[in-house]
Amino acid sequence: MITTIVLIRAEPASIPAAAQFLAEIDGVTEVYSVSGDWDLVAIVKVAEYDQIARVVTESFPKVPGLQRTQTLTAFRAYSRKDLQQAWDIGVT
Repeated sequence: MITTIVLIRAEPASIPAAAQFLAEIDGVTEVYSVSGDWDLVAIVKVAEYDQIARVVTESFPKVPGLQRTQTLTAFRAYSRKDLQQAWDIGVT
């Protein structure tokens, strides 16, 4: 599974509706409202790289109120659980 993180800037009044609209898009697994330079963060999980383009360049522009996005595709995931399991089996 390929994970892509999409940072989203939206018109302030449209943030709640935009988040709901994004959450309905096939491939979007989570949407967070956040503080800072971005308003929303969408997590996209798809099986193939060309599906990222479909979701981000074809579906996202249909979301009312979106002003700008920045797409980050993850290469590798790290978590405390993964690191603990590596230590448990002797990987250093």
